[in-house]
Amino acid sequence: MESEVAVVGAGAAGLSLALRLARPPAAGRRVTAVLLAAPPGPFRAARRTWCYWEAGTGPYDEVLTATWQRLRVRSGDGWAVDAAIAPLRYKMLRSDAFEARARRDIGAGSCVTRVEAVAERVESAPGGALVHARLADGGRVTVRARWVFDSRPPARLPPARTTLLQHFRGWFVRTRRPVFDPATVELMDFRTPQPAHGLSFGYVLPTSPHDALVEYTEFSRRVLGRDGYDRALRHYTTRILGVHEHEVTACEQGVIPMTDADFPRQTAASVFRIGAAAGATRPATGYTFSAVQRQTRAVAAALHAGHRPLPPRAHSARSRLMDAVLLHALDRGRVDGPAFFTRLFARVPAPRLLRFLDGGTSLPEDLSVGLHVPVTAMLGSALTLPFVPRRSAPPT
Repeated sequence: MESEVAVVGAGAAGLSLALRLARPPAAGRRVTAVLLAAPPGPFRAARRTWCYWEAGTGPYDEVLTATWQRLRVRSGDGWAVDAAIAPLRYKMLRSDAFEARARRDIGAGSCVTRVEAVAERVESAPGGALVHARLADGGRVTVRARWVFDSRPPARLPPARTTLLQHFRGWFVRTRRPVFDPATVELMDFRTPQPAHGLSFGYVLPTSPHDALVEYTEFSRRVLGRDGYDRALRHYTTRILGVHEHEVTACEQGVIPMTDADFPRQTAASVFRIGAAAGATRPATGYTFSAVQRQTRAVAAALHAGHRPLPPRAHSARSRLMDAVLLHALDRGRVDGPAFFTRLFARVPAPRLLRFLDGGTSLPEDLSVGLHVPVTAMLGSALTLPFVPRRSAPPT
């Protein structure tokens, strides 16, 4: 097969880029693309939930599970910070709904061809690159493309000064009695028992008075076993939330690296990385989806304009530096994580803080947020960081 573009992987980044290429702008050039999506089986990613915030309406509103305009953060002793986030909305998007939308839009046009195959090898070739892939029936397919965009997670993380893991397990819970407040997200509930290293919190996305996604999350160096997550979830759901009579209808689990590693955006003359593989994950929070949209929007615009489509850095140098300092301070125990985040939400207007966490604030706004962090601890990490060597993280 031949195409101008090959998109490897059908996660958030791969699908987002394919969707943008499937709908070329009226004034842009038409770009043909092949989307290589893993067939059902061990290489296809499990269903997952993406959350993000944006002002007003967005391109995926019709397939959202829910939206909210109120967030709540609870300290370890139960003190609650309730925050309105208008004009922003916190949005919940399930991957199966996003994939269905992508299939529909891609199928309706002629620019993008979806091929269910597992990419095994990408190599440079004259005038572009070759993607060698295996079909579900064992057959082989090779795609020759001028540009390749690879969204698959790297086999190993790049060397970093600090690498923590945001690891979590969630239960989709249904109750007989109305127990959830569908107007408010429990963004960080620090009433969970705190680990010896890092921090933990509960996270509740209520979709009705009877239904919610309830998650237990840790920021630490090592993941738990499944029994460990389930024990933590049972404790959080029954003992802390007081939800005793409930049914678990589905589960989701994941690991998100929180690292100050420098992710390469280009691996060969015509081969680029996109999404989390190119550093789209915000190191201090683990949020990825909004940065993926910015990155794929820029790539698609370059392709439609006939320009070299190097993906932009997902986060500014200032944001990456601030995140590196915070990660170092959390990892070394210089700051109390639950107190740090609770204090920020208590003292900074929530819309500004969310824009700050998304890298959308100005330097004066960043400085206004910085007034509410533990200055001595953060300054200590900032002064230490240049002397910390970068090391490869162990596999997760």
